[in-house]
Amino acid sequence: MATLSLSSGTTIDEIANRIYRISTPVEIPGGGFSFNQYLIDDDEPLLFHTGLRKLFPVVREAVERIMPIDRLRYIGFSHFESDECGALNEFLAAAPRAEPLCGQVAAMVSVGDFADRPPRALDDDETISLGQHSVRWLYTPHLPHSWECGFLMETTSSTLLCGDLFTQGGSHPPPLIESDILEPSEAFRQQMDYFSHTTNARAMLERLAALQPTTLACMHGSAWRGDGAALLRALADRVERN
Repeated sequence: MATLSLSSGTTIDEIANRIYRISTPVEIPGGGFSFNQYLIDDDEPLLFHTGLRKLFPVVREAVERIMPIDRLRYIGFSHFESDECGALNEFLAAAPRAEPLCGQVAAMVSVGDFADRPPRALDDDETISLGQHSVRWLYTPHLPHSWECGFLMETTSSTLLCGDLFTQGGSHPPPLIESDILEPSEAFRQQMDYFSHTTNARAMLERLAALQPTTLACMHGSAWRGDGAALLRALADRVERN
């Protein structure tokens, strides 16, 4: 896997066929951290996560190393939070054909008002073709947090764009690993307590596991490759215990 590094410290890596992880290191109180976006380069390209508004220039530069930014067709995210969609309107201005892509709840409570163009609001289990890739919206309210939360499953490569699940600390994690991410992500969760404690977590994690993802595209830390179903079920066990 070849890594392209920009002057900002942002790196670009292809973690699955034409699915690129764009990762920017930052320093926060207590140590380093990373903000990841995922670009699916296809006939109808999709950027999942925009990054913080102040990161727009570096994320835009990274996207343009892969393709012209005005080709973007969809700008998606898991839930309405600054690191997920803070630069949404900046990307909409740079990509005239692009639509915000989110769930029905996010469109209703936030995105319909915030975004400079109307969102494409997806029903639970709805699939959109990007060309050679397809993405399926999975509504997961309050997993790990926010009423409008959900994830996209890229069905061709079995890549789950899993947002804040399996968040790992550190500013320069490897782009794609096959070693354990449950323990470091659980250590981070115990420290920050950012899960919602929803009683429906196991059922939602089991639904994700049933899709048998082989790549997990995490928003913070390394992406991961392996038996995603087993890992998601192990997370369900841990969440039920504490």
